[in-house]
Amino acid sequence: MARAAGLSASTASRLLDTLRQQGYADWDEASGLYRVGLRAFQVGSAFTAARSLVGAAEAEMRALVAELNESANLAVLRPLGGGRLEAAYVHQVQGPQLVRMFTQPGSGAPLHASGVGKVLLASRPDDEVRAALGTGSLSAYTPHTLTDPAAVLDELEKVRRDGYALDEQERELGVRCVAVPVYGAGGEVWAALSVSAPTARLSPEQLPAFLNATLAAAGRIGARLGWTA
Repeated sequence: MARAAGLSASTASRLLDTLRQQGYADWDEASGLYRVGLRAFQVGSAFTAARSLVGAAEAEMRALVAELNESANLAVLRPLGGGRLEAAYVHQVQGPQLVRMFTQPGSGAPLHASGVGKVLLASRPDDEVRAALGTGSLSAYTPHTLTDPAAVLDELEKVRRDGYALDEQERELGVRCVAVPVYGAGGEVWAALSVSAPTARLSPEQLPAFLNATLAAAGRIGARLGWTA
């Protein structure tokens, strides 16, 4: 392994030991050989699941964008370590309008200050939610950001009750977002689908039409993933 990686044996040994401690590699004491660990398998499985998700969502997201003329985003939960989580964008279909940089695929969004983040966090158990939020004040991105964990918990209860989440200029001033859950085959929330637009183009009066279209698209994605209501 050291020769293949172009490393010294001592460096390769240290790296392998670190991988072993993190669960990415296993060492068989009897044979003295390393093999791929369970954590690496889990990461690979997550990557495969993400690819399946994007494949199922692509056509429906394009149809949604054609209907609303605004960009659609798909996000999943991404662990950051220490119980912390964020919403990670895995796919986007751009509308004809300006695309905000923070929604580019691969970028992350705070759970408390994004529509997709609220949807994803609302799907998790209470102990996981509290660990992710912590007890201190949360980062404020605009004057509208919810920074009190207790206020966020109240907001998540509303998300669970209503079946969707809003970002009311909480991540960026002048931008409103509506987000809904995407369900996998077992009825679990696999992802969050959102549409965002300037408040002038996504007004409170226009919200029902945007919400209904996004819910319908999420339902069709879920059907492609094998979920039935």
